[in-house]
Amino acid sequence: MTGKAKPKKHTAKEIAAKIDAATTNRGGGRAGLADRSGQEKGGHAKLECPHCKTTAPDLKSMQIHHDARHPKIPFDESMLINLHTSHAPETAKPRPGVRGSFKK
Repeated sequence: MTGKAKPKKHTAKEIAAKIDAATTNRGGGRAGLADRSGQEKGGHAKLECPHCKTTAPDLKSMQIHHDARHPKIPFDESMLINLHTSHAPETAKPRPGVRGSFKK
């Protein structure tokens, strides 16, 4: 006996989604390490917390992080480390988030 309205086989949409997930670079692992650390030109991590080295994309996110994680220390904007100015981007490297493979 089968389940309630559950298909027995995979749909074409589901298989296509699995292929897309397997062959597209989403920026995780080593491929997205430079992007997450702010070393790339298009890196998302712009600011670094001077206390715990956590990164954030903008000042508002860093202020939220600071209020949540370091409530006893006063927030000082001048102490934040700007990762986009401290790391020189290389133009020869491919940026994360692009299609990684065309194998099907």
